[in-house]
Amino acid sequence: MKDNADYHSSMVLAEWDKFIRLIGPHAGEVAVDGSSLNVATIIAVARYGTRATLSDKTRHHIEKSAESLAASLAQGECIYGVNTGFGGSADTRTGDLDHLQRTLIEELNCGVLAASATGGNSHHNQVTNGANHSPDTVALLANTALLNEDPIASTSMPEAWVRAALLIRANTLACGYSGVRPVLVSRMVDLLRNGALPLIPLRGSISASGDLSPLSYIAGALQGKPSINVWIGERKNGGRRLVTADAALSELSISPLKLGPKEGLAIVNGTAISTGVGALVMYDAHCLAVLSQVLTAMSVEGLHGTIESFDPFFAAVRPHPGQVEASRNIHSFLAGSSLVHSKDDLHESSLRQDRYSIRTASQWIGPQLENLLLAHKQVTIECNSTTDNPLVDTASGRVLSGGNFQAMAITSAMEKTRASVQIIGRMLFSQCTEMISPATNEGLPPNLAADEPNQSFLMKGVDIMIASLQSELGFLANPVGNHVQTAEMGNQSLNSLALISARYTHVALDVLSQMAAAHLFAACQALDLRAMHIRFLQNLQPAFQTLTFEAFQPIFTTEDELPRLQADLWSSLQKELDHTTKLDSAQRIPRVIQQLQLRIMAFLSSSPEEGTKVMPALNDWAHRCTALTLETFHANRDQYSANPDATQLLGPASYRMYKFVRDELKVPFLRMKLPKPPGAEDIAIYSIGRPDPKDSDSTATETVGFLITAIYTSIRTGALYVPVVDCLRKAQAAGVTNGF
Repeated sequence: MKDNADYHSSMVLAEWDKFIRLIGPHAGEVAVDGSSLNVATIIAVARYGTRATLSDKTRHHIEKSAESLAASLAQGECIYGVNTGFGGSADTRTGDLDHLQRTLIEELNCGVLAASATGGNSHHNQVTNGANHSPDTVALLANTALLNEDPIASTSMPEAWVRAALLIRANTLACGYSGVRPVLVSRMVDLLRNGALPLIPLRGSISASGDLSPLSYIAGALQGKPSINVWIGERKNGGRRLVTADAALSELSISPLKLGPKEGLAIVNGTAISTGVGALVMYDAHCLAVLSQVLTAMSVEGLHGTIESFDPFFAAVRPHPGQVEASRNIHSFLAGSSLVHSKDDLHESSLRQDRYSIRTASQWIGPQLENLLLAHKQVTIECNSTTDNPLVDTASGRVLSGGNFQAMAITSAMEKTRASVQIIGRMLFSQCTEMISPATNEGLPPNLAADEPNQSFLMKGVDIMIASLQSELGFLANPVGNHVQTAEMGNQSLNSLALISARYTHVALDVLSQMAAAHLFAACQALDLRAMHIRFLQNLQPAFQTLTFEAFQPIFTTEDELPRLQADLWSSLQKELDHTTKLDSAQRIPRVIQQLQLRIMAFLSSSPEEGTKVMPALNDWAHRCTALTLETFHANRDQYSANPDATQLLGPASYRMYKFVRDELKVPFLRMKLPKPPGAEDIAIYSIGRPDPKDSDSTATETVGFLITAIYTSIRTGALYVPVVDCLRKAQAAGVTNGF
C-alpha cells in the first residue's frame, strides 16, 4: 500500500478522531490562530457548539499589520478600499476613511430576508396599489397570505453556516496580513462564543471579490446596527430568538465596534462564507462516501453476491489509490459473511458473476474518493489562507493589491464533490432497485415484502422515491461555474460562484442522505428476508428428506439411488423457490412441488418397469410434501417475524449497521397487517415488536416513510456515522492482513 496520506479512509479516521476529541466532555477550545483550522474543528464549532478562542500568539501579528497599514497611510499612499472607492469605482478618492467603511457595509446590506425573518415589513401599510385598491386591501394580502415556504429557512442561512463563516473569517484575519486591529478579530470570536449570529441572506453572492453582501451582515452585527437581526439565546427548549444587533450586543455586554480604515473591507472581502459551507459539505460528503461502501457490502449480502469481485488481485493489477482502498474496505466488510457465495455455490442457470452495481463498485467509488481527497485539501488550505484585498506584507511594509478573494478553489472543490455525490447516488440507486426487483434480487420476494406478494407491495413507493431522488441528483450535478455573469460595472468579469456551488452541493448531499437512508432501510429488510428464507430451508430440510425417503425407499433397489434423488430434489427445490417468488405461497408451493415431480419422473425414466409402483407413491409424496412445505413456510414466517435476527449470518459491517438500525433506531423488520393467506395462522404484525392495533385502517402510525426518516435523521445529526466509522476502523486494521 502507498502512504496513508494517499487514502481517503486514513484521512477520514484522522479527522473523525480530532472531531470526537473536540466534542467530548473534556474537550478544549479551538484556537483561532490563522493556521490550524481543519474540517474537524469547523464541524465541532459550527454544528456542535465547541468554543473558539483567539490565540494570544496571533495578536502581535494582527497588531503589526494594522501598524504597517497606518504607516503607509501616514506616508500619503493611495491604498485601495482605504482612501479610494471600491471595485469599478476605485477611481474615486476620499479623506473620510471611517465613513467610507461605514458606507460600504450599509450599501452591501442588500440581501433579501423575508418579512417574518426581519420582524415584519413596516412599509406595506404605506403602499397603495393604484386607484382601484385601498391600503386595507394591501394590508389584507400582506397579512393573510400562506407562503410557499418557510420565510426564514428559504431566505437566510442556517446557523451552522454562519458559525463556520465567523470562525473562518476570524481565522483568516488572524493571519496578520489584513491591516485590522486585534479588537475586530476578538469581537468576531465573542459573537461566536456567545452564539450571537447575524441573520444572513441565503443568496446574493457571486464569490468574486469574496462573499461581499453576506459578510456585510457580520460587519453590521459587530457595529450593533438596529437594521441587522441577530439570533441569541439558548437552543434548549426553543430559547433562540431574533433581536436587533444593538439589543443583542447590549444583552451580551459586548461593545459595538467602530470600524477603522480598511476594517469593513477586510470583513467582507473574503471567502469565509463559501469556505465555511464548503467545509460542512466536505464532512458530509466524506461520511456518505464511507457509508456508500458499507451499503455496498450490505447489498452484496442482500443480493447473495460474491466477495470475489473485491479480491486483492484486482487492485494489485490496477492500483488506483481509490480503487485499492474501496476494494480493501468492502472485502473486509464482507469477511466471514454466510450470505456471500462462491462460484461453487451457483445454480446451473445462475449468472456466473454479479451485476455491475456490486461487481464494479470499487472501480466506481474509487475515483470519487480521490476527488474528495483533493477537494478536502483545497478547502483546508482555504480555511487557513488570507483571502482579502489589499494585503499588508508586514516584512517589507508594502500594501499590495491582488485577487486572493477569488474563490475558484472552493468552486473547484464543490463541483467535483457534487459530481461525486451524483455518481455515488447512481450506484446506491442501482443496488437498491436490484434488491427490490424479483428480476434481479436472487430469490428475495418482490418489493422486499415479507407477506404474500398479492397483498403487500412494501418497497414499491421506495422504489419510486429513490428514482425521484436520483433524477434530482442528476440535475444538481450540472456545473455551476460555467454560469458566470459579468458584474459590478464590468469590473468583476470573472467570478467563482463558489457559494452558489457550495449551496447546491449541500442540497445534493441532503438528497443523497435520503437515498442512503432508504437504501439502508431496504438492505436491512433484505437481510432479514434472506435470514428468514435460510431458516425456512433449515426447518424444512430434515422433514423433507425423511418424507422423500419414506415415499420412495421401497422403489429403489440400490443404495446410492435414493440419496442421489434426495440431493437432486433438494437442490431443485431451492432453485424453484428462487424462481417463483412472484407467486403467493398457495400457488407457489404447489408449483414448486409439481416441478419436483417432473424431476422424479426423469430420474426414474431409466426403469420403466417401476412405473406401476411410482405413480401412487409420487402422488402421495406430492400431496404430503406440498402440505409440509406450506405449513413450514407459514410457521417459519410467523416465528421469524416474532423475533427477527439476521446477525449470525452477516459480515462485520452489516452486523454493526443492522444492530444499529434495529436496536438503537428501533426500525423493525417490517410486515404489514394483512388478512392471513390460505392455510396460514393469524399474523400479528403491522410493525414487529409494537402493539398490534385492532383497527389497522386508522391506528397505524409508523409508515415506511416514518421509519426511513428515523434513519435519515441519524445521518443528518451524525449519529449513524458512529457505527460507520467503527466499520471503517476495523477494515483498516484487517486490510493489512488480507493482501492489500
